[in-house]
Amino acid sequence: MGHVCEKTYNCEKELTLAIIGGKWKMLIMWHLGKEGTKRFSELRTLIPDITQRMLVNQLRELEADSIVHREVYPVVPPKVEYSLTEQGESLMPILESMYEWGKNYRETVIKDQTIINEAIR
Repeated sequence: MGHVCEKTYNCEKELTLAIIGGKWKMLIMWHLGKEGTKRFSELRTLIPDITQRMLVNQLRELEADSIVHREVYPVVPPKVEYSLTEQGESLMPILESMYEWGKNYRETVIKDQTIINEAIR
């Protein structure tokens, strides 16, 4: 496929996964896409298991990939807000489809496995 942002990707699927992959990026994008602009502390509250350092790193990567916009206001104390860019917004239908797939998977496959496991006991 070629090079994007000084990284080499074999195909578009690999590039997409590099942008949205990982444990936290999709959660960050989901909250920003569904609930709108958030401050850092609000994201920490919405994603309680993420460390401060990891949230900083993930937001920086999303910003570098033009998925998240970081707005710094010239006030004291400093005020910073995060929102999805147009590129980030364009990912929301994909995230919604992934959510629906996961919900359906949980309701069918995992439920069926639980029934089978209980029958074996």
